[in-house]
Amino acid sequence: MSTFKFIDLFCGAGGFSLGFYLTGKFEPILAIDNFKPAAETYKVNFPSTMVLVEDIRDLCEADLYNFVKPDEIDLIIGSPPCEPFTGANPNRLRNPVDRLYVDPQGQLVLHFIRIVGFYRPRVFIMENVPAIIDNGLREALIYEFKRIGYKQIFFNILNAEHYETPSKRRRVFISNILLNPPKAQRKIIVGEVLRDLPPPTPLIPNHDPPPEFPWRKLRRVVRKKWGEALIYFQGAESAIPNLIRLDPNDIAPTVMGSSRFIHPFENRLLTVREQARLMGFPDTFIFIGGRDTQYNMVGEAVPVPLAKAIALYTYEVLKSGDGLWDLST
Repeated sequence: MSTFKFIDLFCGAGGFSLGFYLTGKFEPILAIDNFKPAAETYKVNFPSTMVLVEDIRDLCEADLYNFVKPDEIDLIIGSPPCEPFTGANPNRLRNPVDRLYVDPQGQLVLHFIRIVGFYRPRVFIMENVPAIIDNGLREALIYEFKRIGYKQIFFNILNAEHYETPSKRRRVFISNILLNPPKAQRKIIVGEVLRDLPPPTPLIPNHDPPPEFPWRKLRRVVRKKWGEALIYFQGAESAIPNLIRLDPNDIAPTVMGSSRFIHPFENRLLTVREQARLMGFPDTFIFIGGRDTQYNMVGEAVPVPLAKAIALYTYEVLKSGDGLWDLST
């Protein structure tokens, strides 16, 4: 049968889309992000997809209709910014509901919902941090999705490491279907995904030698054991470690946009390519932009193996129609 077609909102570099695309059962026809290096990265890796470098707040229904008509898609996915909600942000608003309705970045979630309401796809899936459903936010989101016609909403909390991702990541996928992909039978560890890469070289895309540590910091790096962090920064709720020396016998900690890791056996940072492997990106996936921008795009992506597991499960739902009873008509 033909593939199901989808739109990716706040597409970033394209990790979420890639998981769907790799199944061979989905085709991204439109992707939108206002960050140019992310949009350029997406276009390089999905050359057949229409990619818009636009602020989603500026796109009205007439604009959207000119690009893709509602009857041309089956699915909308997307990852609005998590900064207004995450506990890693010490400056997030104190009142959780204000993070959705008052914070300008938090309001982007409402624009995701607005666009879903315009297209009314058979399935939508919105990824974010679990804190987006804290203390009244779950009820607010149910209300907003119900207002556009979706009568039942599922808050699917999934751990990336259960789906052959070699790093931890706990995220909520808010959708109009129950998402319950089967878990993998094994976990993939750091040593497994790093062992066959040669030393850093510009001959391999995104595998350039990383910046060297200053001598004073290098002396501290040398003493760090597997799992130990060089620095901590203050989040909204606790101190968060960074510059962790990875344990080759375990999965990696959560890869965030700000994350940088120390190689298990060498006294250097991981390259962007090595860090991308921790998120399940194949080596054929190319990141565009400055090095810090590349690291950030890797850390802000949906891990590809997790996205693929969700995609395979979603395909079965779309193919059979089972589980779509809650989609209002």
